[in-house]
Amino acid sequence: MKRHREKRKLINKSIHKLILLALLVLLLVGILAVNGYIMTRDISGLNHVLPQPTIIYDRHGEVASTLLNSKIKGIEFEEVPNHVVNAVISVEDHRFYKHNGIDYLGILRAMIRNIQAGSVVEGGSTITQQLTKNVFLTHDQTLSRKLEEYFLAQKIERTYSKNEILEMYLNQIYFGEGAWGIRNAAELYFGKKVQELTISESAILIGLIKAPSKLSPLKNFEQSMERRDIVLALMHKHEYITEEELNQAKAGEIVLEGKQLDPYEGQYPYYVDHIIEEAIEKYGLTQNEILSGGLHIYTELDQKMQKAAEQVYQNSNLFPKGTSEQIVQSGTVLLDPKTGGINAIVGGRGKHVFRGFNHATQLERQPGSTMKPLAAYTPALELGYSVFDDLPDLPMSFNGYKPSNFSNSYKGMVTMYDALRNSYNVPAVWMLNKVGLKNGINAVERFGIPLSKEDHNLSLALGGLQHGVSPLQMAEAYSTFPNKGVRHEAHAVIKIIDTKGDRLATWQEKSVQVTSPQVSERMTFMLKGVVDEGSGKNARISGRELAGKTGSTQVPITGIDGVKDQWFVGYTPEVVGAIWLGYDKTDKNHYLTTTSGTTAAVIFKEIMSAALEGTSSSSFNLPVFQSPKPIQRFDDRDEDKKEERRGRGNGEGKEKGKGKGNKGKDKDDDDDDDDD
Repeated sequence: MKRHREKRKLINKSIHKLILLALLVLLLVGILAVNGYIMTRDISGLNHVLPQPTIIYDRHGEVASTLLNSKIKGIEFEEVPNHVVNAVISVEDHRFYKHNGIDYLGILRAMIRNIQAGSVVEGGSTITQQLTKNVFLTHDQTLSRKLEEYFLAQKIERTYSKNEILEMYLNQIYFGEGAWGIRNAAELYFGKKVQELTISESAILIGLIKAPSKLSPLKNFEQSMERRDIVLALMHKHEYITEEELNQAKAGEIVLEGKQLDPYEGQYPYYVDHIIEEAIEKYGLTQNEILSGGLHIYTELDQKMQKAAEQVYQNSNLFPKGTSEQIVQSGTVLLDPKTGGINAIVGGRGKHVFRGFNHATQLERQPGSTMKPLAAYTPALELGYSVFDDLPDLPMSFNGYKPSNFSNSYKGMVTMYDALRNSYNVPAVWMLNKVGLKNGINAVERFGIPLSKEDHNLSLALGGLQHGVSPLQMAEAYSTFPNKGVRHEAHAVIKIIDTKGDRLATWQEKSVQVTSPQVSERMTFMLKGVVDEGSGKNARISGRELAGKTGSTQVPITGIDGVKDQWFVGYTPEVVGAIWLGYDKTDKNHYLTTTSGTTAAVIFKEIMSAALEGTSSSSFNLPVFQSPKPIQRFDDRDEDKKEERRGRGNGEGKEKGKGKGNKGKDKDDDDDDDDD
């Protein structure tokens, strides 16, 4: 029995030795395999890293344009001041010279602190790992990505010295505002060479690494100083600076340079210009970081529509001929009425200037008769008037304000439908006066058109505004009609993602129920008549339903019978568009002699036809509106006529005669007066 137990022990020992030997062999094979895998990793990209470009995506998520403006200006490690190196090590990896790329103690310490805090308050990544992520990997927190980071970090540590790794890190890290590398950052923020940076300035720059967009001293000075003080405190903790140096650095004056990067040259320049404006104004980004910050900007851009609009603008034969001093300028915009997403922008003719004046989005010109549906006829329909109600078309005065038709001819009585279809001026003013100026003002503001006190008069019906509007504002306003009375705020940017995968901006939908679906249908019915048989007939697109309105304003110079501004605003069920034409500076030698119906409407047709080519057409699905038998809609019509002939009326307008500039007379009857 004893001999049996001893034999069994010997067998067990042999088995244990064999298992241990097998494990050692497996471990050795594993180590060799891991080492072999590590040595196969390609890290040659470290020798030629470029700044990450900002990528513009269209509405379908496809890459539409790429912005890249800055270039890495490298600096050798020996040129970097010690306090810059010490600041990096103190904040990002204080055991940098003690580990081989992976700081296991740091990882353990971070885990304990995160457990104690109940959230992630500290990371365990080393400088080598950060360099690996920035150059070779995405910032996705997946197991495979973390393993690849481990192997690449090991390869980097075996290939390069610690100082070489620090040099690459400082040359390739992003410091915000479009600055890649410590040399660019020193020049951009302080206008200095790296060697000239003070301890305080070095701490500011190194503090940016954590969140370069949020901690930029050019945007958030106080937050940047708080972060600087943390960096200085860590430098003192790790004995890189004395307490006296710490206090001096905190007390020193900070002088920021804020150097701007050079402009870009990219695809869809006017649309990209607007993206930059929107990102700056709505989301607080800067031009530099947009141009070269490695951002991913997702937009509402429709590349097909954008290309179509740009191609039309290249056809000079469609536009009136200018002079040697000035060309006839123009701006157009297309947007989706269901979302408010801007699909296309062309902001001018001629050579594009980086972030120059954008006639599609920044223009302020009087909109002429395109204002009639907003200021006069929408509130009338809301108050129960019918599209076939009779309106007076006669010379009349409203407390001294005497609007007139372009042709100076009058029909006596016309239906609201015909008044809008042929763009008669007097019926629109009469209608605004009848429904009440306050109702007209309220309607225009609901459509998203800002008004000043100077606009609170009856010339509002004819687009007589103090400051004017842009094509973008008019397109947004008209988007109400094909969208059942709902107006979505126009926007280009959907979201912006930074280099770390963090979301810097997200579009929050903003919509207003401007009017009822029923009023929208009636307005679309009338505006469709404008295109089918009225002043906008030259905008008709074969096989498609289109509604819209012409608009033009007269030259505000005595003795000159010409046009200052031409407009066409229109829509199909799928897209809304607006276009403006005119000279930047109108004078006795620079004005238009054509009408909006013969020029703006034609260009609009070309843009919309090309933009929608290949897409199926759809219908407004309007109910049938039948013209009733002629009736006396207003019991007090005869009394109104008497008062208007006596010059009293009941209007609230203050202007005399034809008003200032083109406020009293909309030059927009085109050629249709003679047709009726």
